[in-house]
Amino acid sequence: MKTLASFLLALYLCTSLAAQNLQQGVALFEQKKYAEAKKIFTILDDDHQDYAQAQYYLGRMAFDEQKYEDAADFFDEAVDTNEKVAIYHYWLGAAYGSYAQQASMIKQGILAPKIKNAFEKCVALDGKNKDCLSGLIQYYIQAPSFMGGDLDKALANAKALKNLDKEQGTVLLAQIYTKQGKHAEAEKEYVELLAAKPNDANTVLAVGSAYVTQQKYQKALDLYDNFLKQNPANMAISYQFGKVAAISGLQLDKGETCLQSYLKYKPAKGEPSIGGAYFRLGMIYEKRGNKAEAKKLYQTAIQQDKNLKEAQEALKRMS
Repeated sequence: MKTLASFLLALYLCTSLAAQNLQQGVALFEQKKYAEAKKIFTILDDDHQDYAQAQYYLGRMAFDEQKYEDAADFFDEAVDTNEKVAIYHYWLGAAYGSYAQQASMIKQGILAPKIKNAFEKCVALDGKNKDCLSGLIQYYIQAPSFMGGDLDKALANAKALKNLDKEQGTVLLAQIYTKQGKHAEAEKEYVELLAAKPNDANTVLAVGSAYVTQQKYQKALDLYDNFLKQNPANMAISYQFGKVAAISGLQLDKGETCLQSYLKYKPAKGEPSIGGAYFRLGMIYEKRGNKAEAKKLYQTAIQQDKNLKEAQEALKRMS
């Protein structure tokens, strides 16, 4: 009896200590003290009850460090250890997806079914998990049909997501309708979102883009103008006003003013370039019939951004 009691006590102490270690590791992870957290998670063997969780957190850290192949390996190990946890499948799909963006076309073809499978299993395990639904919807939207892309499935899942998260579901529904060429339906979704978030720049940009796709330029300009009255310093909307004015030939004076303001701004990563602003400004001058000034602006645009093919084509057209 003493031997059994001693064994059970030792087992309890080991289990309790391991649980404490896991909690400590999670706390360090949440504090982004990754080096310390890794030391704790890596000591848990594959026969330990918390091994899957340890692999999951190691994967999360690798993902944050943009080591997507390593992250996929950790998440895959977590799934192999416990395939009943939806979030493990979600992060496995996310890691494969991020890795695929950096991979060759051949590698992308190999990874595609793995991404799809991970997200589908995630949704099968937890159909109310917004991350899982969003990941699967994005896959169905972006992947070609021969790799499992399916806009009808994307639509069905986006409707389910909208019941859980109206904003996120609405945005995805609008994207799907746009890809299907159903621009009126896309506009309806965006307008619904705009009614709920009238002062949100991202929403205004999305709705404006939907109008431009349908060549409803005046509606886009009115939308941007109303937003700028309340938010005159928003350069993303200012640029879009100038761009739409340049494309449509409407409200050219205000379009020029918006683009001139943008030229004094330092764009963040992912925002339109200064070269792009010079190009749109050149379009405005060309529409006014001032070809000499337009040509100078196109040249400046190319100097600012040598990869700006539209400006190169415009300059050739005017030579």
